[in-house]
Amino acid sequence: MAFDFLAGASLRRGGLGIAAAAALLLSGCALQPRVPTTTNASTSLATQTSREYHGRFAVQYNDQNGTQRNAYGNFDWQETGDTVTLQLRNPLGQTMAIVTSSPSLATLELPNRQPVSADNVSLLMQNTLGFALPVEGLRYWLQPSAAPTSRAQTTLDPEANNGRPKEIKQDGWTIDYLAYADAPAAGVKRVNLSRNEPPLDIKLVLDQ
Repeated sequence: MAFDFLAGASLRRGGLGIAAAAALLLSGCALQPRVPTTTNASTSLATQTSREYHGRFAVQYNDQNGTQRNAYGNFDWQETGDTVTLQLRNPLGQTMAIVTSSPSLATLELPNRQPVSADNVSLLMQNTLGFALPVEGLRYWLQPSAAPTSRAQTTLDPEANNGRPKEIKQDGWTIDYLAYADAPAAGVKRVNLSRNEPPLDIKLVLDQ
C-alpha cells in the first residue's frame, strides 16, 4: 500500500509497524539520547569532527511473514569521528530506538529493555526492529557522495552546475536525491532510498 509522507507536515499516529514502537506508545516511556564517543579516525570521512542531521523518516518494508508494514517518525543523527548515533522517535516525539554504530560494535536500545549489541548494525536493526537503515552508506550518501568502499554508479543533476548527484546506485541501493536546500543553506533536503531484496523503501526529509 502506497503511503504519502512528504506532502504534509503532520504524521499519522498509527501504523508504526514495529512492536517496539507500539509498546512505547502504550507505556509512554522514552529513552534518553546517548552521546556518542569519539574513536580514532580510520578513513577520510572520520577526520571530520562532527555531523548532525535532523528530520523525518518513512519506511515501508515487509515483516518476517511477508506482510507490508510502515514506520513513520522523526530522527536525530549525530556523527562523531567514525561513530554514528541514530535516534528514532515516533510521531508523538517519544524515542522508540537508539542505535549506536562504530567499526567494532553496534548497540541498539529499546524502551524498558536491556541494550543489545552485535558486530553488524544492519543485522542488529533487522532482527530487532524488522527493518534496517543503511547506516554505513548513509554516512556518505547524505553528504552527498558515493561511499568509497565499493563501486557505485552516479548520475549527476543536469540542472545544477556544481556536480551534485541526482542518483547513486551502490550496494544494491538506489539513492534518489529529490531536493536540495535553497541558498544560503546547503546540503540534501529530500532523498529516497530503495532496494529490491529484501524490499525496503525509505523516505527522508532533512531539516536544515
